[in-house]
Amino acid sequence: MSRTQKILFFATGWLIVLMPFLFWWNTWFGRHLSEQQLSEYLHDDKKPRHIQHALVQLGERMSRGDAAAKQWYPDLLRLAGDPVEEVRNTDAWVMGQDTSGTGFHETLLKMLADSSPMVRGNAALSLVRFGDATGRPHIVALLQPAQIATPVSGRVVESDRPGTAIRQGGLLAKVQDEHGQTSEIRSPIPGRIRSVTQTGANLAAGSEVAVVDPATEQVWEALRALYLVGQLDDLPAIRPYERDLTDVSNDVRQQAAETEKAIRTRAGIS
Repeated sequence: MSRTQKILFFATGWLIVLMPFLFWWNTWFGRHLSEQQLSEYLHDDKKPRHIQHALVQLGERMSRGDAAAKQWYPDLLRLAGDPVEEVRNTDAWVMGQDTSGTGFHETLLKMLADSSPMVRGNAALSLVRFGDATGRPHIVALLQPAQIATPVSGRVVESDRPGTAIRQGGLLAKVQDEHGQTSEIRSPIPGRIRSVTQTGANLAAGSEVAVVDPATEQVWEALRALYLVGQLDDLPAIRPYERDLTDVSNDVRQQAAETEKAIRTRAGIS
């Protein structure tokens, strides 16, 4: 092997190692941001993940009681109306880290009308920290599987598999209409695919194409909130998580049982 070939071989190997690291470094929300970077990222409308990164870092500062975090509170109020769902979702969670934030309570109440079920759910969870149970129905909804319908009639040309974990916004299926136009069906929540219509099936507009069970973390947070504000009417949504099922962790099962007990105690039922 010539010297030039050795150099090219080494450079290629180095890039193979370096590129994944750079990708991880640029997308990892745990990477510390300076105050200047935090301000810049919160206003980087071209890169929503930069905004999310800054929001996560700000939320951590708020949870530690860092008084310097207050300088960015106006940005939290502004981002409640951001066009990117993931940004609004993270923003709703962050505002729950400081119940003394001016305007946070009112903004979270408005976010209960958001078009995204995840944003509504996170806003409802944060409101519980304010002692406000207004969003309780949205918390209960976090325990329910998402039933996703196709907006168009057509043939399923691609679909994922049942049992597969999926992120929020992950692709569930593609439906091609009679004109050859393809619509992507995506999951509105993170979780696991319970069922999905398989490739080759024909669907009418509005018919169910997939069902996604909510992610464990989502269920856990909802159960914890309902421990504080849940009512007897919520028990049918809670009890399935008390069962000894393979896809329900022991921690979630225990939390579900404790949540039901707390609700029954508040209602004066032993």
